[in-house]
Amino acid sequence: MTAITIDQNLISQTKEAILEAGKIIIRNWDKPRQIRHKGRIDLVTDTDLAVEDKLKSSLKDILPQATFLAEESANQTKPGNLTWIIDPLDGTTNFAHRIPFVAISVALWAENSVLMGFVHLPILEEMFWAAHNKGAFLKDQKISVSTTSELEQSLVATGFPYSVREDIDEIMNYLKKVLVSSRGVRRPGSAAIDLAYVACGRYDAFYELNLKPWDTAAGLLLVQEAGGKVSTFSGKPYTPGNRQILATNGYVHQAMIDILNFRSCES
Repeated sequence: MTAITIDQNLISQTKEAILEAGKIIIRNWDKPRQIRHKGRIDLVTDTDLAVEDKLKSSLKDILPQATFLAEESANQTKPGNLTWIIDPLDGTTNFAHRIPFVAISVALWAENSVLMGFVHLPILEEMFWAAHNKGAFLKDQKISVSTTSELEQSLVATGFPYSVREDIDEIMNYLKKVLVSSRGVRRPGSAAIDLAYVACGRYDAFYELNLKPWDTAAGLLLVQEAGGKVSTFSGKPYTPGNRQILATNGYVHQAMIDILNFRSCES
């Protein structure tokens, strides 16, 4: 059992640390990018690294006993007993192309669950946050998922993993089924933002493959605390690091499960 108490002081300190780190993204927005490749289409910039370093320094001061699982320095994907799970710049490709859908994602993990989650969009000036059993918020306003109950009236978000070349048939199969069953599909390029948008009711559902814990940990708690539901495509409980994630307002969750698992006569 962790001795951590999630109180207003801890929440405020963490929010301030994230806002300060976000200023690095704002300062660097109009500057030339220093970009290198981690994979075929997987980018990292000097800003990713600077934000991660800033967050780790600030969060270490807040909880010295906590470890870190951060995208740019992680050599594995399993959090420890008390761990900050960090994506310093979710949407790096967007950042490289000056598309403002970029976010800092920070979650505090303990007792095999997320205790706090923050998704900060510095360019769009929005801070989503949630604490276990305390609700989900956009800035200081409480948020909740949508009440859309029909999949045909639902706006669904998705993303395409860096393994798109290897998994193209599976990705397109899911996309085809969701496109013809919903109001539309959006692909902003940041899973953290997608989950935050489900939490505040802008999207009714989100699904994706092959995401890492730092992509989803904060957003997982946001959706849950906003009254939504998160699982794998089959409906099993989702844990950050699972290959599949499905997040919805709850009302269309079973319909999304049915669509994602539907096999046509041609398949």
